[in-house]
Amino acid sequence: MSLRTRRSALTLTTAAATFAGSVLIAAPAGAGGNPHPHGFAQRVSTEEVAAHLAAFQEIADANGGNRASGTPGYDASADYVQGLLEEAGYQVERQYFDFVASSTTAQELTVAGASVDVIAMEYSPSGEVTAPLSALAADDATPGCEAADYPETVAATVVLVSRGACSFTVKQQLATAAGAVGVLVYNNVPDEPLNGTFGEAVPGAPAGGLTQAAGQALLGQVGQQATLDIQVEVTETTTSNVIAQTPYGDTDQVIMLGAHLDSVAEGPGINDNATGSAGILQTALELAEVKPTTNAVRFAWWGAEESGLVGSWEYVESLTEAERAQIAGYLNFDMIGSPNHIIGVYDADQSTYTAPVTVPEGSASLEQVFTGYFDRTGQPWVDTEFSGRSDYQGFIEYGIPATGLFTGADDIKTEEEVALFGGTAGIPHDPNYHSPADDLSNVDLTALGINSQAIAFATLSLAQDLTPLDLTDNHPGKGKGKGKGLDRGNGNGGDRGHGVAA
Repeated sequence: MSLRTRRSALTLTTAAATFAGSVLIAAPAGAGGNPHPHGFAQRVSTEEVAAHLAAFQEIADANGGNRASGTPGYDASADYVQGLLEEAGYQVERQYFDFVASSTTAQELTVAGASVDVIAMEYSPSGEVTAPLSALAADDATPGCEAADYPETVAATVVLVSRGACSFTVKQQLATAAGAVGVLVYNNVPDEPLNGTFGEAVPGAPAGGLTQAAGQALLGQVGQQATLDIQVEVTETTTSNVIAQTPYGDTDQVIMLGAHLDSVAEGPGINDNATGSAGILQTALELAEVKPTTNAVRFAWWGAEESGLVGSWEYVESLTEAERAQIAGYLNFDMIGSPNHIIGVYDADQSTYTAPVTVPEGSASLEQVFTGYFDRTGQPWVDTEFSGRSDYQGFIEYGIPATGLFTGADDIKTEEEVALFGGTAGIPHDPNYHSPADDLSNVDLTALGINSQAIAFATLSLAQDLTPLDLTDNHPGKGKGKGKGLDRGNGNGGDRGHGVAA
């Protein structure tokens, strides 16, 4: 991919102009006094954060119903963010890069003449195939993850394989190598669609995802004729990150916050992830009204996250080793207003989950900034896996400490979580995840407000004093919050990233 960074002064869109009046324009940085971080958190109101969500919804409505990277809806979203930041006095950069986008134009499956709902894998090869249905062993602990799982009878069939234990890419590539002409991956949890991605373009057989119920029903139809039609357009296009930094503070001790700004092509992406984008935007606007802080604060709105964390990786890899060393810690916010929410903190100290990635030193201290805040304010919280499956992936790969907040995606809510957070057990935390219905009505304002204020608290705390960031993580264990000890799924809840685990 080519990377070109340039500064630009861009005009706000009509949607931005409509909603800018609802946001307090920043006074000069020295015009106010620095409150205690708890007081600063109170300045970030749910109403102002929600006003940004309304702006993003209006932008999507005016641009084909989505804000996907490489589209006018994304560009208008980036213009909106940049315009408000520049008015508040920030130094703003647009970092442009090329990426490969995936767009589904057809996804159909019939078995024995009956239609079955299927969702094309993002970046799937295109093809329409008709062949007998085959299936791998349903009781395998690592289904479809080894070449030996695919017997000779898989050749020239549409093969059915369970999700789990390895990435969708591994399953599709092994099936292709065994001669399968189509691949159907069915979910390993009930009542959830399987909306998967390969992370990048791959060769071989076309592939789609099924619900667990649909897959299990098809196990009884092995040998029947199946027709799978998957058509996916994979194109190279250009998008951008929006980067803003305070014009003051120690630039050798930068606190960085990030949220992906893009939606999927299927919808406006208001919970995923206008919520995270709006939360850090309002924090940035409020921060511009306090006196200069000890440490510089940098904010990022990432492009092409939904295409495999591309924007954040482009940014991290564009930095020199010395520039990466200037980032004291990175905080990630991906989906902070799920309608059937939890309040989740990335489990950097691995007290609930053993992380599948290397956790940089200092990450557990960053986690404590959030968990300590929640404990002091009486807010229940739970751990979410420090999986590296959102935009902090590139940062932790280079050893930069990280943590973040998450309210749930397509994982199913438990009775224990209902006792802590309310909501409904037995359905996903976000029933409209990656769908056209991820609109303004798909956000829980209570969760949005709780997390937005937590973002503000952590931002000012670390901007004023890095003492909480113990780079040895040689500190007492984190406090036992009301939700401590309960688990909750993946760091961002979805199947995203490069070679994403299934």
